[in-house]
Amino acid sequence: MQAAFRRPLSSTSAAAFRSIRAYRQATPIRVRFMTTTQYEFILTSRPADGVGLITLNRPKALNALSTPLFTELNAAVKEFDKDDSIRALVLTGSERAFAAGADIKEMKDKEFSEVFKGKFLESWSLLTTVGKPIIAAVSGYALGGGCELALMCDIILASPTAVFGQPEINIGVIPGGGGTQRLAHAIGKSRTMELTLTGRNFTAKEASDWGLVSRVVGEGEGEVVKEAVALASVIASKSAIAVQAGKEAVNAAYEHTLTEGLRYERRLFHSLFATKDQKEGMAAFAEKRKPTWSHS
Repeated sequence: MQAAFRRPLSSTSAAAFRSIRAYRQATPIRVRFMTTTQYEFILTSRPADGVGLITLNRPKALNALSTPLFTELNAAVKEFDKDDSIRALVLTGSERAFAAGADIKEMKDKEFSEVFKGKFLESWSLLTTVGKPIIAAVSGYALGGGCELALMCDIILASPTAVFGQPEINIGVIPGGGGTQRLAHAIGKSRTMELTLTGRNFTAKEASDWGLVSRVVGEGEGEVVKEAVALASVIASKSAIAVQAGKEAVNAAYEHTLTEGLRYERRLFHSLFATKDQKEGMAAFAEKRKPTWSHS
């Protein structure tokens, strides 16, 4: 969801990519703008079966993350999360900017008591509580809060034009939306320290080489969104209850020790034997047919 930057793939990964390519060939992605609620700063649509697409829409401000925008983003995420027909989400911006950062004009006059008592930026973390997988499709700038927003997603696909960074040090602060923590988990302490203390930007190729993004897609306007929707469609075609368990298990690797994580994974694995989808999936495999998921 790398062209010249692609690492050698395992047989399992190669099969997954073939599945995505096959899906795109068999099912051309046409973004059908079937909107749900009308918003001012975002667009929502359902570009494929089981997929919800959220597009940040403040083009003149390069999708700067204002409080009103985040309020709408959280509302849209909640709406898709409670909709059983949606099983995977894609979050994107424009070709020029995924999100160029937080809205500095909104922040510059705030005082300590206001940001502390008001728990400023706390609402940003809602994305990390969603059970459904979220794919970030990043083109152009993903800086400061924009980089942090991408890091909150479960999978990041990047256009060759994507530029990431945590430049907050240049305006006298540090990342406040999870940048130091999630970036360190993703690329390690030394690189994160350098990026945090210098504020330098880094390219899509660097992000790929460091393991921050799943892959860099081919060039072309809208290509990263098409790839993200195709990937989301593949995920949406699986058992929703198993997908959620898989997401929880992987996230546990960053929250627990290895021993605790292994125990948690095993319990999730065992719990799936209480589902109808486990019975259907294994029966379909034995009978050499495609499973029909009930998502229960």
